[in-house]
Amino acid sequence: MEIEELSKKALEDLGEVSDEKALEVWRIKYLGRKSQLNNILRSLEDLPVEERKAVGAAANKVKTELEHALEKKRQKLEEERLGRMAGESVDLSLPGYPFLRGGLHPITRVVREISEIFTSMGFSVVEGSEVELDYYNFDALNIPPEHPARDTMQTFWLKYLVKGKPALLRTHTSPMQVRFMESHPPPVRIIVPGKVYRYEATDATHTPMFHQIEGLAVDQGIGMADLKGTLFEFARRFFGPERKVRFRCDYFPFVEPGAEMAVECAICHGEGCRLCGDGWIEVLGAGMVHPSVLSGVGIDANTFSGFAFGMGVERMPMLKYGVDDIRLFYSGDLRFLRQLR
Repeated sequence: MEIEELSKKALEDLGEVSDEKALEVWRIKYLGRKSQLNNILRSLEDLPVEERKAVGAAANKVKTELEHALEKKRQKLEEERLGRMAGESVDLSLPGYPFLRGGLHPITRVVREISEIFTSMGFSVVEGSEVELDYYNFDALNIPPEHPARDTMQTFWLKYLVKGKPALLRTHTSPMQVRFMESHPPPVRIIVPGKVYRYEATDATHTPMFHQIEGLAVDQGIGMADLKGTLFEFARRFFGPERKVRFRCDYFPFVEPGAEMAVECAICHGEGCRLCGDGWIEVLGAGMVHPSVLSGVGIDANTFSGFAFGMGVERMPMLKYGVDDIRLFYSGDLRFLRQLR
């Protein structure tokens, strides 16, 4: 009698269902895992054999009937819904709702563009950790603890040791050059893009976190002419043949001789402005790899030579598109970001 009453009550409730949401509530109540009908089926093993057969047959019959009734009700509700839709009119002349089109951040696009230029010249792209050991960030690059060059890189040191040694947020991506040479004999041609960190005041051309791309080439017979030719070709492809480029002598502890490459300011075109000062903006430092750096990774400096360079990625779109403040890249202002798509 309990099963018959349950079936009668379920069918009565089903007749009052008027939408899909209520139908799902009905299904869970009468056919769900914790429904009364399923509880009866689970309790069959506690009944005597003869009674178990009768109750089981009746419960399964009711379950089948309710499932058929559920499907019929679902079909009926769907037909009613389609009928309502057929009676509704759609004005196709109304404008649609536009979907906002996303895109890559300008810095990401510039990193990819620069990487494509260098890979077309035979370089490979490698990446490294942003948390670096003091040895690879400074010592292996010919910058011992007492060297004054460390003062030019205000560093975020970590309070804890890594593998028992001092660690920091890397101040440049050059450490990966050393790590790569330790495990890869010459010839070597790589670029290393990534984020770097320096404890600096924020202004129109500086931020505490920025992006760098370092480059390294090591082989027999490499000279300064190879370095200049590679960088001139990069500047021609990236900035266009009309932009002027200049090299000047400069000092970097892990190259000898060292040079800086500057590009004509896109804002003032060499006249001088608040962004550049004298009409030029330095975009990278470069030079011939210091023999002690090669010897430190087990490469014979008498047989092999190489050049290295490092550029700040943010300065590239600033020069290319005439952006006068580096902070705009990290302001989250979509009006600015959409201009550089």
